[in-house]
Amino acid sequence: MSSPLAMHLSDGLLTGPVALLFGAVAVLGLTVAVVGARRDLDDRTAPMAGLVAAFVFAVQMLNFPVLPGVSGHLLGGALAAVLVGPYTGALCVAIVLVVQSLLFADGGLTMLGANVTNMALIGTVVGYLVAVALRPLAVRSRAGLLGTAFTAALLATVGASLGFVLEYALGGATSISTPWVFGSIIGVHCLIGVGEGVITALTVSAVAQVRPDLVYLLRVRRAKTPAAPLADAQRSPA
Repeated sequence: MSSPLAMHLSDGLLTGPVALLFGAVAVLGLTVAVVGARRDLDDRTAPMAGLVAAFVFAVQMLNFPVLPGVSGHLLGGALAAVLVGPYTGALCVAIVLVVQSLLFADGGLTMLGANVTNMALIGTVVGYLVAVALRPLAVRSRAGLLGTAFTAALLATVGASLGFVLEYALGGATSISTPWVFGSIIGVHCLIGVGEGVITALTVSAVAQVRPDLVYLLRVRRAKTPAAPLADAQRSPA
């Protein structure tokens, strides 16, 4: 994609030094994620991580219209963070981006570091921080969980788009002005974030109804947080 409105950056959109800089940022961030994921994953949660990566891959292939001539798709950072945690979530999204770039030419190889930084790192971290801030609401009721997941996904999408704006400001390789890129990409991704929020909220809610123990955000914190009322209610027989 060559449009500056697209989150999958194509080759030539950023200068070489900026592409290398964010390639290094991506490697550093994923290294931290690998260390953290080794603590989070076990025999119960590892299959869930695989399912999350497969789901994000599938829904990223589906575009939905947001404006005439402009479409968006799920980024997946907030969804992955809520379901499997920030470290594993970042790795899931990064794997999807690598496969898409190598097999489907969705995002340029030279821009892979920037794409990973925006969608796998910034998107996941922002989504997770928002979800944690709203966790008391999420564990209270299904409506609270829906609202938390929606808000986390919306803000994660905007956060990821701000990452691109920063990269373009540091080294955009086209003649399009940075203020125009800022206004257009933030506006479009606010709309995309609404779609992302709806998909994320419905998906997280569906998983929580069946297996709340597999939703990272709803798990009991050892010696810190009492059992979640939502989880208890969903485990109880009707």
